[in-house]
Amino acid sequence: MAHLFRDLSLGHSKREPSKPTPLVTGNNNNGSFSSELPSPLGQLDAQLTDSELRLTAFEIFAAACRTSAGKPLAIHTAASLSHSESMSNNSPNSPSSPALQRSLTSAAASKMKKALGLRSPGSGSKKSPGSGSSSGSGQGKSKRPVTLGDLMRTQMRVPETVDSRVRRALLRISAGQVGRRIESVVVPLELLQQLKSSDFADPQEYEAWQKRTLRVLEAGLLLHPRIPLEKSNISGQRLRQIIIGAYERPLETGRNNESMQVLRSTVMSLACRSIDGLEACHWADGIPLNLRLYEMLLEACFDVNDEASIIEEVEELMEHIKKTWPILGINQMLHNVCFTWVLFNHFVGTGGVEMDLLYDANNQLSEVAKDAKATKDPEYAKILSSTLSSILGWAEKRLLAYHDTFNRSSIDMMQGIVSIGVSAARILVEDISNEYRRRRRENVDVARSRIDTYIRSSLRTAFAQRMEKADSSRRASKNHTNPLPVLVILAKDVGELAINEKHVFSPILKRWHPFAAGVAVATLHACYGNELKQFISGLSELTPDAVQILRAADKLEKDLVQIAVEDAVESDDGGKAIIREMPPYEAEAAIANLVKIWIRMRIERMKEWVDRNLQQETWTPLENKDGCAPSAVEVLRIIDETLDAYFQLPIPMHPALLPDLITGLDKCLQYYVTKAKLGCGSRNSFIPTMPALTRCTVESKFQGFGKKKDKSPSIQKRNSQVATVNGENMFGVSQLCLRINTLQQIHLQLESVEKRIITHLRNSESAKTEDFSDSTGKTFDITPSACIEGIQQLCEAVAYKIVFHDLSHVLWDGLYIGDPSSSRIDPFVRELERNLLLISESVHERVRTRIITDIMRASFDGFLLVLLAGGPSRAFSRQDSPVIEDDFKALKDLFWANGDGLPVELIDKFSVTVRGILPLFRADTESLIERFRRVTLEAYGSSARSRLPLPATSGQWNPTEPNTLLRVLCYRNDEAASKFLKKTYNLPKKL
Repeated sequence: MAHLFRDLSLGHSKREPSKPTPLVTGNNNNGSFSSELPSPLGQLDAQLTDSELRLTAFEIFAAACRTSAGKPLAIHTAASLSHSESMSNNSPNSPSSPALQRSLTSAAASKMKKALGLRSPGSGSKKSPGSGSSSGSGQGKSKRPVTLGDLMRTQMRVPETVDSRVRRALLRISAGQVGRRIESVVVPLELLQQLKSSDFADPQEYEAWQKRTLRVLEAGLLLHPRIPLEKSNISGQRLRQIIIGAYERPLETGRNNESMQVLRSTVMSLACRSIDGLEACHWADGIPLNLRLYEMLLEACFDVNDEASIIEEVEELMEHIKKTWPILGINQMLHNVCFTWVLFNHFVGTGGVEMDLLYDANNQLSEVAKDAKATKDPEYAKILSSTLSSILGWAEKRLLAYHDTFNRSSIDMMQGIVSIGVSAARILVEDISNEYRRRRRENVDVARSRIDTYIRSSLRTAFAQRMEKADSSRRASKNHTNPLPVLVILAKDVGELAINEKHVFSPILKRWHPFAAGVAVATLHACYGNELKQFISGLSELTPDAVQILRAADKLEKDLVQIAVEDAVESDDGGKAIIREMPPYEAEAAIANLVKIWIRMRIERMKEWVDRNLQQETWTPLENKDGCAPSAVEVLRIIDETLDAYFQLPIPMHPALLPDLITGLDKCLQYYVTKAKLGCGSRNSFIPTMPALTRCTVESKFQGFGKKKDKSPSIQKRNSQVATVNGENMFGVSQLCLRINTLQQIHLQLESVEKRIITHLRNSESAKTEDFSDSTGKTFDITPSACIEGIQQLCEAVAYKIVFHDLSHVLWDGLYIGDPSSSRIDPFVRELERNLLLISESVHERVRTRIITDIMRASFDGFLLVLLAGGPSRAFSRQDSPVIEDDFKALKDLFWANGDGLPVELIDKFSVTVRGILPLFRADTESLIERFRRVTLEAYGSSARSRLPLPATSGQWNPTEPNTLLRVLCYRNDEAASKFLKKTYNLPKKL
């Protein structure tokens, strides 16, 4: 049996680390096991309580556990063995069974226990009866069970006094009927004869026991006999009379008593009726009595203190429980059905939280499925059908409305219940149903059909609940301003329901139905569609409610169709079958097209206005005290007018088509920004080209002392080129600053425009909360980046224009020409400071730091360009290094402005390159040459060993870059440097 179950301990379950919320309450007040489910194994006509059935089952178990036919019963505990041994000292048929007498405390965890996958009761606060727990019999503190008999008594909650009395009676019966098989013994009859009033605590207890025993005989022989009994049967009539008489006056049961002889004769006459001629007594093997008694025995496998746990000794216990099969008429198939039910019933009784019980019941059900295919026994089919119907009924009660039963935290429980429900349905339909056998040639997928039913049923129920909730919400908000229509609220709720279905339930149900999510959204689509159709049929004009409902329906439909398509992406038809179940809702496509035409015409007209206004724009700062060009003010005004006009349109799709309008306005505004910066130049427009490399003539700077007019022809050429670029077609610094301010103002105004759009949406009759809470389709996407890019370009243009064009006479034409100590940076700093003051007063405060930072960067670039590419009129010795460093410090101090200027961190960030190169001017020539050789070899590899290649000019100065080191050497006023350059590259002294 162990192979039927998983090798998994529930105490270390891999399925679910935490217990789900109980579905039912499975414990009664006294701690014994109970379940909300009636037993499907049949209800007895006899008035026997569960407690009386349990005592009867225990008596049968005790009687059946004999080693073999003819041997005395072996149900002794270790404490009672001495008494039984003294009764049969020399008998070869010892009353003690070695299998029953061995101590259970030495037994390891059984294989069946592990196979069942159920947790050990010893892992919690409660302990197994086999591990020293109390018996639960109410007899006070019990002893530790040392034999299987003790354990069974404890598990079945049989008091020790009752157990002792039964054992004594069974010993007497066994001694008097040596060699007789247990199935030929009517146990209640023999107990009636063996036990007297003196065996009980008081006469009342004896009378109650006798009546219970007679009721057992009545149930087994009259009410539920194995072989049908006719009402005219004389023995049956006589037994009824005896039982009725015993209720009035206790029956005398002495061995030679006449009433006992009559009872024995009558009982044996009824019990020994046989169809097959075999010698056997049929007194407890009639359905449903046998199944209910067997159910009581199987219950003993569960810990009496924790109904979710199977005891450690279950394997040994089950071996002996099976010894009752001949008495009860049980076989393997009936056992499988009963055990499946007991496992499932315990799952229900624990409140549905012990998932391993459910999984094991499902696994046991797979064995039942095999049995169902192998037999066509009508009695078995009836029992199986009743059991499976009970399981399926319980499961479907929850699955037909699974949205009310399960949630994200209990999804594993749902999967287990679906699995056992589908398994039960399959057996019922495929192996029991005659209708299915007749239609077997057709392709019937039981699992898919059931899941389809569950999905549609549960979602219809959930939809009805959402509909009622929406009605209540509408009524509750009727006094509010602009309350949402019911169908709008419902559309939102249905959308959320669909998303929840897709992410929570569909992944589970997809195991049995490949298109679970598709079926779900198709059901929701139909439910909502029915409500929407009724609404549209009564719609005669476009009302505010109609606007909202149509928009909400359109959004919902798109969401549902998307889920259906995604769910069916791997299907053969691409989801067409599901989509066919979703006929489109009526949409306002014509209105939408008209609105799009209106948007297109407005955008085209606006573009014409942009062109006309830019042609008339003069960019004169004195006329614009607000710091923004009149053309930009006009363009922003046109955007506001266009938005106002759009939201006044009586249409049901303002949010849906708003992205089209915003995109058009965005492109128009980007067009304006592009035109506004066009032709203003950029960083590269003003940086001069570097002159060719030359070498210094030693002492040349002294010979040329004070000859500032001997400028490099290359520089003159570049300056003339800059002049052509920056001629009359280019704007001055003040005009460029106005353009910067205009782009900055547009960028700032966009935020206000977007806020006004949200305000329009809030006031729009066709909007819902998510329409203005989400910025998608309601913001300008390309204009802000165009403004930022334009401001960046114009700031650089201003910075490099000032440094390399407007101040070229004090930078290119003056700095370090001739003797560096006589042509220092002070004039450039003074002129630059004047320009900085002008810029600070002209540009928008949010751009001020940006443009001053660009001017600083341009100044640093100009300073390096003078040092590394200033032409042959400049030369530096090591003694000039302090002068250069002091000048650069003066330049940085200008931007620091004693703490009122740029942050030190920002200045340090942009001065890293200069600070890294200045130490090269202090270095001796030999170390510079050696460093240049090394980095050149590293850069060019082995090909540079024979002849050093001339490094290319990258313009990215770096103290470890070959071209930077070479330029320091070119401007080094040193004999060694000049010789090295002459020998290595044959550089000229002049251009």
